[in-house]
Amino acid sequence: LKADGQKIVDGNGNEVLLRGYAPGGWLLIEGYMMHESGGSVGAQHEIKEKLVELMGTDKTEEFFKKWRENHFTKRDVDSLASWGFNSIRVPLHYNLFTLPIQDEPVSGENTWLDEGFNIIDNVLDWAKPHKMYVILDLHAAPGGQGANAAISDYNSDLPSLWESELNKNKTIALWKKLAERYKDEEWIGGYDLLNEVNWEMENDNEELLNLYKDITTEIRAVDSNHIIFIEGNGFANDFNGLTPPWDNNMVYSFHKYWSENTTESIQWVLDIREENNVPLWMGEAGENSNQWFTEAIESLSLIHI
Repeated sequence: LKADGQKIVDGNGNEVLLRGYAPGGWLLIEGYMMHESGGSVGAQHEIKEKLVELMGTDKTEEFFKKWRENHFTKRDVDSLASWGFNSIRVPLHYNLFTLPIQDEPVSGENTWLDEGFNIIDNVLDWAKPHKMYVILDLHAAPGGQGANAAISDYNSDLPSLWESELNKNKTIALWKKLAERYKDEEWIGGYDLLNEVNWEMENDNEELLNLYKDITTEIRAVDSNHIIFIEGNGFANDFNGLTPPWDNNMVYSFHKYWSENTTESIQWVLDIREENNVPLWMGEAGENSNQWFTEAIESLSLIHI
């Protein structure tokens, strides 16, 4: 896939409208998705702590292993393909690829783990026969990229992504590692660098912009092929300071929750597309009725998002 003006196109130049599904809760458990009550165990690290209290470390590790093996499988991908989906946005937790900074044997270095890469390889193997694109989405970055802990596994007792140069460096290194591995893989649809940042920043998201540019530089050092998807701050909807595009193969990705299905409700992001001649991707929606989803898909399809 490539960005071509305001469209996403395939290798033959044909426009591709991404009709995707994200297996939320698979590689990053978000408590609210499981209807946990009281809000006391919203983040994955809190859920893990409760399970350790309940049944010990070994059984907790076994639970998470079995969860990852069974929550989303080849059968699900086969079903999605039969229903007309052409893409899968895989929400990744960094800790499947590398150690937390506080656990690194040598501070500032990166220990690489096989599990996360093996999982992506499996999804690609499942998706390729159906010609489905796999989009890598860093849902939980080192340290956590958002104050809303449940969706990024942020632990306020530890430095966030924005409070630690070590976490920033590990995030950059992870994306370079992913790009090195998948640079020639045609069914990788692109790299969604950070999911739903929600962090108060100064100077029109300057810190977010700088990190995005640093990640882009490292990706492009090894991979000139794949789209880079950029989400805004404020749960992917604050693009202040993040325009104009700094790469010629970039797509702006917004998320749509709790809003009317009218052109007026997304006119602000249509203006970004027009002013910057860049494609848009509505990368995530949810928590609404089937009727709302039907109307959203119809309206977004008409305007090629």
